[in-house]
Amino acid sequence: MKTRIISGIIGTIVLFIVVFSGSFFVSASIFLLSLIGIFEFYNAVSNVGYKPVRLFGYIACLPVIVIGLKTENAVVTDYLDIIKSANYISLVLFLIIVFLFLVIIFFHEKYNIINISLTVFGMLYVPFLFAFIVLTRKLDNGFYYIWLIFIGAFATDIFAYFTGKFFGKRKIMPVISPNKTLEGSIGGIIGSMVLTVAFGLFMNYQFKKSGIEIIPYYHLVALGGVNGIVSQIGDWGASSIKRFSRIKDFGNIMPGHGGVLDRFDSILFVAPTVYFYITTVL
Repeated sequence: MKTRIISGIIGTIVLFIVVFSGSFFVSASIFLLSLIGIFEFYNAVSNVGYKPVRLFGYIACLPVIVIGLKTENAVVTDYLDIIKSANYISLVLFLIIVFLFLVIIFFHEKYNIINISLTVFGMLYVPFLFAFIVLTRKLDNGFYYIWLIFIGAFATDIFAYFTGKFFGKRKIMPVISPNKTLEGSIGGIIGSMVLTVAFGLFMNYQFKKSGIEIIPYYHLVALGGVNGIVSQIGDWGASSIKRFSRIKDFGNIMPGHGGVLDRFDSILFVAPTVYFYITTVL
């Protein structure tokens, strides 16, 4: 527990430094985490005999850093806008599918449909979901919105742990994660709602001073509740992958916490939730 706490404090300090350093540093950091995360995922499924096409997964991490770029050069800016467009993304996905099919056609003795399916799943699970942290930071007032991601995930994790520890009685998924309880799950959702609203008080105060329209508090309550739910889905999903892969942790890059996917499993699901809530609901 002591190692876990110390590691958590150091990680929190690094998080503050990165977020305060600007959107490019956020994207560069998330790009690095994406590379490590997809490496961990591919190692996990390789542990039970599968052979994902790793190169494609690593290439899929590149857009994470591209969307964080900012430049005053009109030509480069136009080019970056094209890269970020839906048509470009669709083209890239199409080319990936074509090349992966070429892999199973010409290298069928080594790779099969399950291997390329896991390759694509890894792309969607790690770099695609990670990218929403960068996209959120790039929004207007993204410096404030990005904290909603980490607060939603970390608050759910912490409150679920302590609520389950002291009040947990009803097991909800003993096969996948034996320590998870209904009481802990509810406590995590409530914790996410409370801390999201608490941060919202500070955020709206800053918005009001700057003449920015504040976010109604019922939206903060709703977002906190949704984050509390999807955060646990991310946690449970990672646990099911680890159980399938017969591993305890995805890695050991963070002492006491495991690998990148062990620490960011909830954040991967909360990030898109925050982004889409802000861009489509508010």
